[in-house]
Amino acid sequence: MSEEVRLNKYLADSGVCSRREADKLIAADRVRINGEACSLGDKVRPGDTVTVDGAAVKPAPRKVVLAYYKPAGLVVSEKDPHAQQTIFDAIDYPERLTYAGRLDKDSEGLLLLTNDGGLIHAMMQGRSGHEKEYIVHLDREPQQETIEKLRKGVYLAELKQKTKPCRIEKISRNMVRMILTEGLNRQIRRMWEQEGIRVRALKRTRVVTVSLGDLKPGEYCELTKQQMQELYRAVGTTD
Repeated sequence: MSEEVRLNKYLADSGVCSRREADKLIAADRVRINGEACSLGDKVRPGDTVTVDGAAVKPAPRKVVLAYYKPAGLVVSEKDPHAQQTIFDAIDYPERLTYAGRLDKDSEGLLLLTNDGGLIHAMMQGRSGHEKEYIVHLDREPQQETIEKLRKGVYLAELKQKTKPCRIEKISRNMVRMILTEGLNRQIRRMWEQEGIRVRALKRTRVVTVSLGDLKPGEYCELTKQQMQELYRAVGTTD
């Protein structure tokens, strides 16, 4: 590090978590700079020592992005005392990573993992409209009028929010492809349940420019330099 940076950015760039989560760590008094308590907005200067829960945090030596096929049943969380297994229990990787977006426990498919907090921050900006693509198996055939209604966006009372317009393409009788530009909590399941249709299985096949490809459940691969450049370009940041 050659110049001072905001503490939340330092933690994010070190792969600890996103900037938003870093702010929570700071507010919870879990972060220290040179052994001293710190506040939101504090900056880290060259030579400073930063710790989280007493463990030293150092900038990541290189930026890494993994494409991981999350199997159904795994929880996307750093720690969850109620989960039998989280994704970090399942992945054997030598560097500390965090996730860019979530998939609920019952869903499977593509999850991006990285040590670059700047990339996570760019991808989590809902106003940016970054695409995520899903294959959705339903418990019965949806009527065209239902599809049209969901395409335009529906109000989800549980979340007190209306969904953004999305793309829905019918693949077969009980299967559709959906492309969303937001990621509300269990959004796809809630949208269909509101119309009396249950999601039997959900698989995410693409995040922005990265596709699931030939990965099998539980497998992962590092993005190539070209794939990383395409992703960074698409989300409006630099690698």
